[in-house]
Amino acid sequence: MTVESVKPGPSEETPLREPPVAGGGVPLLGHGWKLVRDPLAFLGRLRDHGDVVRLELGPKTVYAVTTPALTGAVALSPDYIIAGPLWESLESLLGKEGVATANGPLHRRQRRTIQPAFKLDAIPAYGPIMAEEAYALVERWRSGKVLDVTVESFRVAVRIAARCLMRGGYMDAHADRICTDLATLFSGMYQRMVVPLGPLYKVPIPANREFNRALADLHVLVDEIVADRRASGQKPDDLLTALLEAKDENGAPIGEQEIHDQVIAILTPGSETVGATVMSLLLVLTEHPELGDKIRDEVKTVVGDRPVAFDDVRKLTYTANVVTETLRLYPAVWILTRRAVTDTELGGYRIPEGADLIYSPYAVQRDGRSYERHEEFDPDRWLPERSGDVPKYAMSPFSVGNRKCPSDHFSMAELTLLTAVIASAHRFEHAGGSDPRPRIGITLRPRRLMLRALPR
Repeated sequence: MTVESVKPGPSEETPLREPPVAGGGVPLLGHGWKLVRDPLAFLGRLRDHGDVVRLELGPKTVYAVTTPALTGAVALSPDYIIAGPLWESLESLLGKEGVATANGPLHRRQRRTIQPAFKLDAIPAYGPIMAEEAYALVERWRSGKVLDVTVESFRVAVRIAARCLMRGGYMDAHADRICTDLATLFSGMYQRMVVPLGPLYKVPIPANREFNRALADLHVLVDEIVADRRASGQKPDDLLTALLEAKDENGAPIGEQEIHDQVIAILTPGSETVGATVMSLLLVLTEHPELGDKIRDEVKTVVGDRPVAFDDVRKLTYTANVVTETLRLYPAVWILTRRAVTDTELGGYRIPEGADLIYSPYAVQRDGRSYERHEEFDPDRWLPERSGDVPKYAMSPFSVGNRKCPSDHFSMAELTLLTAVIASAHRFEHAGGSDPRPRIGITLRPRRLMLRALPR
């Protein structure tokens, strides 16, 4: 899917309007209360009130952007940078010097450092690791025990990221710690974003203590990873080596803080989003068993009786369409924020310098004005003859422009291969204690999936 820079809006002669204020705010908390209680429904209804609407989040005024064309314009325009409530809540985890949060020349240099690891011609080298982890997963599930899918999904995501990008066998001992820490952090960060109460989050109540414990442990873990690599004296051709040997604009080695923040940026957002998507895929396979049957049949046709290999991925088109439709209905990255760096306009509305903007891929990708039967899971909507009906920017799970996720091809290959292997080996049913309702955090995933894997 290609993108071009767009800036929809009226001519210069048209007076700019003030965006309307969304209804339903309450004293002190504003609309933050609705974003805590039922954010998916609240954001999904905002387009009914305008293309751009104002929200009050505590003392902050935030501009919510609701249409595909305008969210694309925000993502592509230099008038908006990575900033705002989402990124402020993430800074304690991601720092200010990693590729996820940096802007301007620093971000461009960092992209140049990490991009080679995600080039199309580099990804096939990761294929054997992806396949090995996928088959280890389904083999472990043959025991018939009830699966805690949260643990299983994040573990495989962390292991693939670590083994592919940091060649880290030492990650085996750390994977469970990373998963536990991330679950605590991404839940707490969402609350800090929508109800920005500042100093109150430093009060030593149990929730704040648990958040701080998880944050400290993850930072210690990253320092251990970097120290282990340096102590080994090894320099494998991987992303961690590229970071340790990277130079700044003056040709000097980059600082320790930047290395730390970059490793966090490699491990954390990628593992969290892929793990959440694997959970959603397993929910889809459980609730729509016919999809697993079709994937198994496609794998049988394309692959035969041998194991699925990376080279098969591009031929598994139905499987890839199931992944794409899962990304549409259950986007892990379901909310994003930006900040205006100048007085500007968006869709005929005045956006002042310094204003924070918020938009939801979840709401955009489920909008009935963009999709027929928008709540229906339909992988065939991504067939070539039908996908052209989807409006531009109504489907952008990896974002667009210079903030597009550098690992988009890596992640699609990983998710397609995992889905093919899993669906070929097992079908699934809910076990006791399973709760498929959405869990709202910085990322979106099922609340608690407890599944029984049944051999095919």
